[in-house]
Amino acid sequence: MIRFLARRVVVGAAVVFGVVTLTFLLLRLAPGDPVERLIGPAATPVQIEAQRRSLGLDRPLVTQYGIWVGRFAAGDWGTSIARGRPVREVIGTAWPATVILVGLSLSLSYLFGILVGAVQANASGSRLDTGLSVATVAVYALPGYWLGLMLVMVFTYWLRVLPAFGAAGLDADFVGGWAWFVDRLRHLVLPVATLTLIGIGGAARFVRGSMLDVLSQPFVAVARAKGLTSRRVTFRHVLRNALVPLVTLLGLSIPALFSGAVFVEAVFAWPGVGRVLVEAVQGRDYPVVMAATAVSAVLVVVGNLTADLLMALVDPRVQHTS
Repeated sequence: MIRFLARRVVVGAAVVFGVVTLTFLLLRLAPGDPVERLIGPAATPVQIEAQRRSLGLDRPLVTQYGIWVGRFAAGDWGTSIARGRPVREVIGTAWPATVILVGLSLSLSYLFGILVGAVQANASGSRLDTGLSVATVAVYALPGYWLGLMLVMVFTYWLRVLPAFGAAGLDADFVGGWAWFVDRLRHLVLPVATLTLIGIGGAARFVRGSMLDVLSQPFVAVARAKGLTSRRVTFRHVLRNALVPLVTLLGLSIPALFSGAVFVEAVFAWPGVGRVLVEAVQGRDYPVVMAATAVSAVLVVVGNLTADLLMALVDPRVQHTS
């Protein structure tokens, strides 16, 4: 197990290094100069060159990259070019909003996904199973930003029951108590619903397939032969064993949800890391983009490693000895 973990950590570090290196090169190759965006079109060439020198952008790319890696490894994420604030502070301020959004979406996705998948497995081959399969696959295949825009069109512009943008109303600073909670909840509904609907599709398909595999096992026939009710067989024997592989999907879903939340936050103007990243890309704010990308890459690696560890813990048949 220790050798396996060491190997996965080394591979994960190589993945993170490759991602940040590629991101660094693509940012420099992309059109647009952060200095010109910062000081405006009226700036003289002398002013632009002085600003580039102060930001260290006049140095060779290899030197810039080496300086960034050294500082990031030491915990210095740099200063935002557009905001003039430390990158750690910019991301740290936006992080709680993203955690709330992703945490709620992940919990609801798996709760309803497991229920839908269990219903499909028990009704395998029926019209209900077919209808739910079509619905889950269709929702899972939809782009998050498109689904978000459709929800805004229906619930904000047609029905006029839910707000579409931001995390609070314009009068949020003047209300408290229950009114404050309801206002936050109403702003949270649409972005959470967007990520949850997509997540339900993936979880339901996974649970359905896993439960159908377990239903074909001999111990299920033995349990039914003992006179156990269908509900008891499903929830005590089939579902418990079918959820073991779901641990792997859970570990991979966390970084996937964070990456998916980028576009959802941009659509709903949700004040999270995703919105900060989109604005940083548009403004060529190199330090913010690099830090956010590095954190996302680390999340992917940690998610994969966590899935492997949890799989080994919940299923003793899984052995990582090689």
